[in-house]
Amino acid sequence: MKDRQSLQTTLIHSDYQAPDGFGALPQAIHHASTVLFDNVAAMRARNWQDKSGYTYGLHGTPTTFTLEARLAEIEEGKHCVLAPSGLAAIVLVNFAFLKTGDEVLIPDNVYSPSRELANWLQQDFGIAVRYYDPMIGSGIAGLIQPNTRLIWTEAPGSVSMEVPDLPAICQAAHEKGVLVALDNTWSAGLALPAFRLGVDIVMQALTKYQSGGSDVLMGAVITQDKTLNSRLESAHMRLGFGIGADDAYLVLRSLPTMKLRFEAHDAAARKVASWLSNRPEIATILHPAFPGCPGHAFWQRDFTGAGGLFSILFDPQYTEAQTDRFVDGLRLFKIGFSWGGVHSLAVPYRMKGMRGSWPHQGQLVRLNIGLEATDDLIADIEQALQLL
Repeated sequence: MKDRQSLQTTLIHSDYQAPDGFGALPQAIHHASTVLFDNVAAMRARNWQDKSGYTYGLHGTPTTFTLEARLAEIEEGKHCVLAPSGLAAIVLVNFAFLKTGDEVLIPDNVYSPSRELANWLQQDFGIAVRYYDPMIGSGIAGLIQPNTRLIWTEAPGSVSMEVPDLPAICQAAHEKGVLVALDNTWSAGLALPAFRLGVDIVMQALTKYQSGGSDVLMGAVITQDKTLNSRLESAHMRLGFGIGADDAYLVLRSLPTMKLRFEAHDAAARKVASWLSNRPEIATILHPAFPGCPGHAFWQRDFTGAGGLFSILFDPQYTEAQTDRFVDGLRLFKIGFSWGGVHSLAVPYRMKGMRGSWPHQGQLVRLNIGLEATDDLIADIEQALQLL
C-alpha cells in the first residue's frame, strides 16, 4: 500500500505502531481533541458520561480520568469532575444545582470571587442569594426557605479563617432536603473527611497543594452520589469546561509528595504563628489550630492537620499605611494571591469591604508559609515589623 500513496499521505497515515508492554512510573500524557472509534457501531454505543470509554477530548483522556480517580480516592469520594480553575469548579456546582427562582445560602466569609459570582447569579439569572454568619451552626435551619436548594460552606474561611460546625449545618440542611457543598481547598482533602461529616459535594482548587508549584490553574468537584455526579457531568459538558493533559500531568506528578509537603507547611506555619503570638504588634492569630481562632473547637474535633495558610490581625493602633509598609518590607515573603506553593506569601486585606460585617479594628494580613527555613522566615518578619 505504501508505494501507492503519496509522501504527504504517508506523513499523516503511518503503518507503524509502537509495541505494547512499555511500563514506566510517570503517568502517560494523552493529548486529544479527536478520539478515534473502531467502527460506527462503537461510536454510537459510546457514552461520554459513564467513563467506560473515550468520546472526545473535552470529556477526558486516560490522563484526566486517572487524575479524577486519584482525587476521588483522596477525598473518599466515588466521582470527580475537573474544571479549569477553582472558581470554575464553583461555577460548575452552581450551574448544576441552581436555576431561576432557587436560593443559595453562602457564608459571609466566602472566597471573594465566589461572592462576585453569586451576586451575578442574583442580578442576571434570578437566583436568590443570602449570606449567613459562618459560625451559625445548626441555626442555619432558620434560614432555609422552601426554595433553598444549596448551602455553600468553607472550612475554614479563606481569609478570616473561621471554622464552621459542618456536621450541624449538614444535619439541618438534610432535614429539609437541601444540598451542602464545601470548599475543602484549605485541607486539600487530607485533613478534613468531608463526606464523613455529611457534606454532599466537595470542591477544591487544585491550584494549591495538589499542584504545589504555583504554576497550574485547575479545580475539581467530588461526590459520592452517582445522581449528583450526573448533574455535574451534564453541566460540565454544557459549559464546555476542559483540562489540558499537560496540566493534568503536572498535578499527577505532584500528588505523591502532597501529604509530605502539607505536613511540612503545617509544622512551619504553627512555628511562625506561635512566634507571632508573642509579638506586641499582633492582636490575634487567626489560625484554626490556635485557641483564638473562631471555631477552633470544631477544628480540633473534625480536622487532623492544618497546612500553611493563616492570617494575623495587627493591634488597632497600626494604620493601613503602616501594615502595608510591613508587607512591602518583607524580603522572603512575596506579595501575591493563591497559596500552597513552596514560596511564602503575604497579602493585606481590607476586610470591611469584603464582609457584610467585620467586628475587628486591626488590619489583617494573610500569610502563606512556604518551605523556606522557618528561622529565616521569622527573621524576615521580625525585620519587617521594625518598619511599623
